[in-house]
Amino acid sequence: MPAIQSNGVTKRFGDGVVALRDLDLTVEDGEIYGFLGPNGAGKSTTINVLLDFIRPTEGTATVLGMDAQRESQAIRARTGVLPDGYDVYNRLTGRQHVEFAIDSKETDDDPMALLERVGIADAADRKAGGYSKGMTQRLVLAMALVGEPDLLILDEPSTGLDPNGAREMRDIIREENARGATVFFSSHILEQVEAVCDRVGILRAGELVAEDSIEGLRQSMGSGSTLTVRMTAVSDAAVAAARDVPGVTGVAVDGDALVVSIQDGSKTAVLTAVEEAGGEVRDFSTDKASLEELFASYTDGDRSSPRRDSETEVEA
Repeated sequence: MPAIQSNGVTKRFGDGVVALRDLDLTVEDGEIYGFLGPNGAGKSTTINVLLDFIRPTEGTATVLGMDAQRESQAIRARTGVLPDGYDVYNRLTGRQHVEFAIDSKETDDDPMALLERVGIADAADRKAGGYSKGMTQRLVLAMALVGEPDLLILDEPSTGLDPNGAREMRDIIREENARGATVFFSSHILEQVEAVCDRVGILRAGELVAEDSIEGLRQSMGSGSTLTVRMTAVSDAAVAAARDVPGVTGVAVDGDALVVSIQDGSKTAVLTAVEEAGGEVRDFSTDKASLEELFASYTDGDRSSPRRDSETEVEA
């Protein structure tokens, strides 16, 4: 049974704006699902429908097997939420915020243990109105973790966090997922998504335009890898040998470099074939379409020419 499922969800607002259009979304139980889209794409509207903060104009949604509108209270009891731009109570301490969440869910969590886990135990008795943005984000995450929820809905969870804080956030997400929680993770920080998510969905103008693993999205764009082999000299025999390797879709010569379009897994075979043909390899590198380019391709509607992020593999 999916943890989240929407069928034909459309949301229109009174001024004629269509925020969601016929959204069919499935998040499997136990996965980390990244939800991507530019500002205004409908990500927050989707989350608000799932949590019954707003009602869809058309369509239905289920969360943890329950109707998102008719059984919203039961859903919230089993869900931890980190909303984007949460406003803390300035006069309450961090500890009091977490205690409020514990009381609301009627659990026996230790508030200090939760604050320790998110890295702000030393500020437990400070008023949250004096917290930095990053500390506030950690506090709201601690509240979301109350009761070991079956589902975590995280809207821009890395907002305000420095690199160390973002890494700690990723570690907590992985730990919660290993415990058995499903994680629905909305973010515009693409590196964070690629680092933790099993699958991603890309929303554009209220429509789901792509849904797959990162590698699956690359393959669907025809964006395998480009292998650049720098040689002492490029011979006709080396070019012919590279072309004959299964998985090679194109070969070009650029000075003393052999530029080979390959599917994943063909790199070693190309290098071996070139060397067996008498070529002397000095070094090589592989380039893949970045997640940023995949995102731009789907959200801009142009999937013709993905940019590449290059990583040198070996230098002789």
